[in-house]
Amino acid sequence: MNTAPKKQQITGMVVSDKMTKTVVVKVDVRKRHPKYKKAYTITKKYKAHDENNEYHVGDKVVMESIRPMSKEKKFKVLKKI
Repeated sequence: MNTAPKKQQITGMVVSDKMTKTVVVKVDVRKRHPKYKKAYTITKKYKAHDENNEYHVGDKVVMESIRPMSKEKKFKVLKKI
């Protein structure tokens, strides 16, 4: 039985669309401190492939992990929410 592993899907907001076929997506993750129970936000930025340049700043999008397309580009934008 040869099943492919599930691909990771992440939701975030487009913060830059200045590159050709690439957008920068900001992802916020809320965490709670294990001892002090205070909630805090971790923000990361990912470069994602956008084949037709259809996503723009402010769009909320879903990304999917793919094989690396370049040094930093390891996600592809699936759809707009």
